[in-house]
Amino acid sequence: MIIILDTNCLIHILGKKAEHRWLFDEILDGKIKLAVSTPILSEYAEILDNFFESKTLGNNITTLFLNLPGTIRSDIFYQWQLIEKDPDDNKFVDCAIAANAEYIITDDAHFKILKRIAFPKVLCLRLEEFSEIYQEKL
Repeated sequence: MIIILDTNCLIHILGKKAEHRWLFDEILDGKIKLAVSTPILSEYAEILDNFFESKTLGNNITTLFLNLPGTIRSDIFYQWQLIEKDPDDNKFVDCAIAANAEYIITDDAHFKILKRIAFPKVLCLRLEEFSEIYQEKL
């Protein structure tokens, strides 16, 4: 299974006692493949450092992801521009399409527009929804 992880969800899976830490562990174990692009990695590094008031966490996490055998590095050759209200979110959509990801995991309301777009079809789930679906598959 290949997923795209929005930064708002990445923040909520990192802590050792985080409710959804299982997702981070599944990514580390290679059971879930994470697709990333250079713009996504840049956002991860910037937001993690700011959120956790760190100078190194963002770089450490992005380096970790890049060194995992299950990480899929996607080069984006076409920008679909499907999310108009927050164009910065399109980097996740473009990566999902390029990597043929099953889901974008996000709690960002801007992604709801994707439910009304028939092509290209990009499925988004909130972190809680993905947790329920993934647990059922086990």
